[in-house]
Amino acid sequence: MSSPQTVELHTPGGVTRIVFEPALPFADLAGAAFDLIVADSNTVALLDRSNGNVVVVVPPGEACKRSRVLVELLAAFAAHRLTRDSVVAAFGGGAVTDLVALAASLYMRGIRVVLVPTSLLAMVDAAIGGKTGIDVGGIKNLVGSFYPATEVRIRSGLITSLSQREYRSGLAEVIKAALLADPHLLELLERNRAAVLARDDAVVARVVRAAVQVKIDVVARDFRETGVRAHLNLGHTFAHALEAAAGLGTWTHGEAVAWGIARAMYLGCEVVSTDRRWLAAYGYAVDPAPVDPAAIVAAMQLDKKRRKGGLRFVLQTGQHTTKVHTAPEAAVLRALQARGGPQGERMV
Repeated sequence: MSSPQTVELHTPGGVTRIVFEPALPFADLAGAAFDLIVADSNTVALLDRSNGNVVVVVPPGEACKRSRVLVELLAAFAAHRLTRDSVVAAFGGGAVTDLVALAASLYMRGIRVVLVPTSLLAMVDAAIGGKTGIDVGGIKNLVGSFYPATEVRIRSGLITSLSQREYRSGLAEVIKAALLADPHLLELLERNRAAVLARDDAVVARVVRAAVQVKIDVVARDFRETGVRAHLNLGHTFAHALEAAAGLGTWTHGEAVAWGIARAMYLGCEVVSTDRRWLAAYGYAVDPAPVDPAAIVAAMQLDKKRRKGGLRFVLQTGQHTTKVHTAPEAAVLRALQARGGPQGERMV
């Protein structure tokens, strides 16, 4: 990709410019017209701080998504005299973009925010669509808002700097997007598995662009998740409960999502073999997790997607055919413990 390509995401919350940029040095971004930059203690090393940019450093990963860090970040905004027309930038993975976008939505009731995701997961999911959030009481993303960024800058070349674990974490969200809405992306992942796993620049750029487009198409139709956007939570009810029960940070979000998709397929029992094949081919754990199933179900009771009618799950009745279904606890427990999957037997 020789020059930036731009698409726009139009929602009731505003317009987000999503820019697919060449793999230029990360340091050059620090020279942009930002009033304050937020990076974590890992990504800050990539910034050129010689030009006097104001940089606030937060902890990496889930450790930054705490109420204490949010309050400290808001205090930093005030200390640096940010105003309603200020622009804040977030440089980091999904946890950083979630935190900074939430802070931007709260400060003076909303200031502009630009997101520069540095992880694959953030590029294809967390930074796209305006969801913000922090973890409270051990519950993932319990507190948050819908607040679209002014701009999201995606540089797939940055993926080469990720650890193998973080890279695969993001691939889980790519596979989810393919299963939900893009048969061409699914075919691309199947035919180019070796190249994808090897992080071939050209193939990864195509994969990222396709996965982002799935997210754009869904969010444009349902910004506040009253309908089809809920489908993007495929595997997430299981995943968030596993993350909470195992301890936030024990599993990466993508690892938990891949495992959660497998559990959701068991719960639906329509496409178990197909989707287990996709997940297993990319090396994800799909068998029962070494966590007490009762603890996972208990964590589900606190899930923010829960309704008065009970636990709700995103299930598939076929590739690219998705629905939201309430499931009884007994069926959920069977899905958590299933290994082979009773082909053709409905569990909900």
